[in-house]
Amino acid sequence: MRSEQQVEAALKSYEDVDSWKTIIFLYNAALKEVGTKLEILNDEFQHVHQYNPIEHIESRLKTDESITRKLIRKGKEITVENIQKYIDDIAGVRVICSFTPDIYRIVDMISSQDDIEVLKTKDYMLNPKVNGYRSYHLIVRVPIFLSDRVVPTKVEIQIRTVAQDFWATLEHKMHYKFEGDGPDYITKELRECARYVAELDTRMEELNNEIQKYGKLSDKK
Repeated sequence: MRSEQQVEAALKSYEDVDSWKTIIFLYNAALKEVGTKLEILNDEFQHVHQYNPIEHIESRLKTDESITRKLIRKGKEITVENIQKYIDDIAGVRVICSFTPDIYRIVDMISSQDDIEVLKTKDYMLNPKVNGYRSYHLIVRVPIFLSDRVVPTKVEIQIRTVAQDFWATLEHKMHYKFEGDGPDYITKELRECARYVAELDTRMEELNNEIQKYGKLSDKK
C-alpha cells in the first residue's frame, strides 16, 4: 500500500514540472535518433548486399507510472536525476529480424557507429533465460543535439527473430496477466515452446542458406 501512495504522490508532483517534461522529450528524441539510424543501416545493407536484415522496428516510451514503480522497486528516491541514473530502458527500440545471424549483423553495425556508445550488452541468444527467453539486448547512449547543447541519452535496443518475438509477446501477456506468477503448466508449456522456436529458427536459417545457394548456382548458368 505504501508503494501505491508513493506512486500517486510522485505522479502528482510531476504534473507541471518542466524538468520531467524535458526528460520525456529527450528520450523521445533518442528513440527517433536510433530508429532513423537503424533504417539507414538497413537501407545501406540492401543497397550493398541486396538483402534486408531488419524485418521491422518498434519503439516505445515507459509511462510515468512505470518509471515511478521501477524506481520504488530499486529503493531509490523519485527524482529526475535518479531516473536518468538508474533506469536504462525508458526509451526502448525492438528490432525484428528474419534469422539469427541477422541479430549479430545488426549488433556489429550498431557497435561500429562512432556516435553510439554501447554501455551494456546481454546475449540471451547464447545464454537464454530460465523461462526460455532469447534475444540480444544493448543499452546504448546517443547524443541528442539541441539548440544550445548536446545531451547524451540512453536507449535500450532489443534484437530478436520473428519467431522469438511471437514467443516473447505471449510470455509478456502471461507475465502481466498473472503478475509474474503464472500457472506451472503454462510456464512449462511456454518453456517447451521456446525450445521449438529455437529449433524452428535453426531450420529456417538452413533452408534460407539452401535457397541462397540455389540462387547463386542459377546465376552461373
